[in-house]
Formats: sequence, C-alpha cells, structure tokens
Amino acid sequence: MTNTTTAPPASSGEVRKKKQREPERFALIGVWIAVIIFFSFATDRFMTEGNISSLLGSQAVLLILALGLLLPLRVGDFDLSVASTLGLSAMLVAILNVEHGWNVWLAALFAVLVGCVIGLTNGLIVVRWNINPFIVTLGMSTFIQGVIFWVSKSNTISGIDPVLSDFVLQDTIFGIPADFWYALIVAAVIWYVFEFTPLGQRFLFVGQSQDMARLNGIAVSRTRVIALVASGGIAGLAGVVLAGSTGSADPNSAASFLMPAFAACFLGTTVLKIGRFNPWGTVIALYFIGTGTTGLQLLGAQNYVQQLFYGAALIIAVILAEVLRKRNARRLQNVARQAALAAKNGDRSTSNEKDNA
Repeated sequence: MTNTTTAPPASSGEVRKKKQREPERFALIGVWIAVIIFFSFATDRFMTEGNISSLLGSQAVLLILALGLLLPLRVGDFDLSVASTLGLSAMLVAILNVEHGWNVWLAALFAVLVGCVIGLTNGLIVVRWNINPFIVTLGMSTFIQGVIFWVSKSNTISGIDPVLSDFVLQDTIFGIPADFWYALIVAAVIWYVFEFTPLGQRFLFVGQSQDMARLNGIAVSRTRVIALVASGGIAGLAGVVLAGSTGSADPNSAASFLMPAFAACFLGTTVLKIGRFNPWGTVIALYFIGTGTTGLQLLGAQNYVQQLFYGAALIIAVILAEVLRKRNARRLQNVARQAALAAKNGDRSTSNEKDNA
C-alpha cells in the first residue's frame, strides 16, 4: 500500500495555490456541520451538555487506537493486531492489579511495554523474512486473542483500582472526560512528528515508495519497525485507557475496535491533507461517524446502526481515497509536463539570444 505519488518540491506560493484548488479537503467538515445542525433540530436531546460530553468521551479509546494505527499506515503497512493488543493491555492491567496486587500505574506501564514488544515482534518478522504485514499482524491478532482468553480464563476481570478510573474518566476538563483530552494530546504529538521531524518525513517517503526511499539513503526496514513498535505501544496505551474507562477488562471487547479504527484512518485521508494519513483528519472523521451514530440512536435507531455506519464509512473512504489518488497523479503528471515544456521553451529562448548576440 502506498500514499499519494511523490511530488517535486513546490514553493510556498505554489502550495497555497494548490490548497485553494482543493476545496474538497474541507468537504467532510461541511457535511459534519450539516449533520450536527440536522440532529440539533431533529431531537432536543442532541445538543445537551450531557450528550456532547458523552459523545466526546466515549470515542476517546477508539481515537487513541486509530491514531496508533496511523503510524504503520503512513509507511504503507497494515497492523491488524492493534485491537487485540488493546484487549491484552486492558486485561493485563486488570489481572496484575486485581489478582496480583500490583500498583495500577506499574501495571499500566507494563501493559504499554507489552504492546511495544508485540509491535517489535511484528516488525522483525515482517522485515526479516519480507512477509506481507497484513498476514503477519492477522496471525498475531489471532494469537493474542487466544492469550487473552487463556490468562483471563474467559472471564471478565473487574475491580481495577478506581484511581485509574478517576484519572481517565471522572476527572473532567470543561465538563468533558479527561480521556478525550489525552487523545487530543496523542494526536498533537503525532502531528508534530509527521510535520516537523526527520522521522515523520522518513515515514512519508517510505510510504510513497520503499525503493525510492532506499535510493535516498533511508533505512526502510528500521523505519517500518519503528512504526509498528509505536503502533503497538499506542494500542497498549488505548488498552490502559479502556481499563480505566470501564474499571474492568472483558476478553471479548477488543474485536469491536478494529473496523472503526480503520474507517476513521481511511476517511481521514479525505480531510485536510488529501491522500495522506493524518492525525487531525482522523480526529474529524472519527467524530463525524460518532456524531451520525449517536444522532440516529437518539432518534430511535437500533444499536446495529453503528456497525452499518462504520462499514459504509470504510468502503466510501477507500473509494474516495483511490479516486483522489488518481486525480492527484494526473495533476502531478500535468504539472511535470508543463514544467518540461517551460524548460524546453526557456532553453529555446536562451539559444535564440545567443544566436542574436
């Protein structure tokens, strides 16, 4: 899988003109605003403080997971093990704290480290034997799910130290649960890495073309491993937040997170930065989907509408991403053609000037 085709460097003026020609990068935001207005008139329960707080806080775990998934997607890899890693992390926090008496913060740190180890294992297998990460992480996901059922004996573990719940859920900022703000901090950190660090640029170059990245001296294998390690660690962090949000760990809870996370990531490529996996686009896409499902449920729709929304969003997002990718490729070809023509005309003018002289 690759991101948008690499373009030649452009001046700031060219970048501004390009953005002006891409009003569609704000289209989802406009649709989101329209959806909010519609549900605000359709039901008086939608714009209440309690519903807004619930909507923002309830999606925080999923948002953190989706942000972690962005990292391997940015380098052109899939990580299907993130949801199972989340589930194992939550279960480790519960078992170590409740059954073994570990301090809850020590248990949380251990769970995140286990997530990093899972990501490292995925990465080493992928790059050492050059195996498709889709297959490797799918197998890892199934393996981890078996481990979850084994260590939990297929039981829900409850009674996690309420200190974690207070930190994640009960403490509020502007009436919104703290986990939402933690998710925004993760988004801001990833945005900074993507936009302002050499590592973020390496992620982008590797995702665009691994062969070209190698020719430019980038350690492709190491970059892919780093992305998968970070993905596993952030998935582990999402599991810690889930454990704090529920005060327990359910061995069956992880599976429901995978499809929504992918839907948010792919739909996010149609927002702000067309054709690129980006954190703020993912935030907007996730809460757009959450707004739709919440509004429909307030109008009396059944719970299965959430799965319909996530599945449809993923299909539409993949189609839109492909359409925009092809359109951008055609645009780049036109730009290259025009540049070549301008250079040819410039050479011809120079030659004429020399002849006249």
